[in-house]
Amino acid sequence: MSAQCEMVMKQAVGAPMSGFERYLTVWVFLCIVTGIVCGQVLPGFFHAIGHMEVAQVNLPVGLLIWVMIIPMLVKVDFGALGEMKQHVRGIGVTLFVNWLVKPFSMAFLGWLFIRQIFAPYLPAEQLDSYIAGLILLAAAPCTAMVFVWSRLSNGDPLFTLSQVAVNDTIMVFAFAPLVAFLLGISSISVPWATLLISVVLYIVIPVALAQLWRKSLLARGQAAFDAAMAKIGPWSIGALLATLVLLFAFQGEAILRQPLVIALLAVPILIQVFFNSALAYWLNRLVGEKHNIACPSALIGASNFFELAVAAAIGLFGFESGAALATVVGVLIEVPVMLLVVRVVNASKGWYEAG
Repeated sequence: MSAQCEMVMKQAVGAPMSGFERYLTVWVFLCIVTGIVCGQVLPGFFHAIGHMEVAQVNLPVGLLIWVMIIPMLVKVDFGALGEMKQHVRGIGVTLFVNWLVKPFSMAFLGWLFIRQIFAPYLPAEQLDSYIAGLILLAAAPCTAMVFVWSRLSNGDPLFTLSQVAVNDTIMVFAFAPLVAFLLGISSISVPWATLLISVVLYIVIPVALAQLWRKSLLARGQAAFDAAMAKIGPWSIGALLATLVLLFAFQGEAILRQPLVIALLAVPILIQVFFNSALAYWLNRLVGEKHNIACPSALIGASNFFELAVAAAIGLFGFESGAALATVVGVLIEVPVMLLVVRVVNASKGWYEAG
């Protein structure tokens, strides 16, 4: 990796948590309230937005999702793939948890809680859709926010960027078949055409555009890159919040009828976060990785690329689907739960190093 790219990476990992990011749960809650109220007051307006589609892609949402995802992908340096050999064991744990444990455990938790334990308390016609949303949430590993979690846990910067780069590379090829497989074994119809369109629109094209933009910014110098990152960060979060307002404008009536749904959907997500983070943390200790490797490995195993999950859920199942609602519940609990995981790995450093 070049010295310039290494400097960019360290600054990205070392950037402090913004006010938007730190209080994301509060902003999401405000979006829920705003969306529900607006959906009840202006149903015609949001109905018109919902029908602005071309080839089953909602144009306003597609634009918002690009604004949301591309700035995050600009931070990713795929040149860091060459650094994987420095921490093969940690990367191995990350890949095992993210691609073999996390999606399949979520499919199981979805079946257990949504189809079995909570089924009497949820709308029967949405059960499959809720499970689909949970699967989408778990199928894409965290990209941008892991830089924040790594910084807060004093994680190794090179390792953090390496694991993000390798996960994003795998995601381009594995997301669609993995989601299709898990939906299939969950007896949920797989809309292959829409799934592939979603992968191209929300993974392949944004990754390509982000890397071209990154290359252009770095060619103009470090100051240009830093200035651009500072400017586009709020736009990314703003686009996420605007998407959530639209989503809850459509979901508002269903939520008002059954507010318990959000709490019930949070249960399998919470279990998955704590289980995967603990597993990755313990496995890193078992294979002898250092604490500053185990922390970002555990945190990326617990966190989700919720922006992509929301986009895919809307694209595959629509604004008013249970899948879209399930992914938004993941957004709602992301920050407070991940901050708790950060606190745990920091507090247990003595125990970790004693092993």
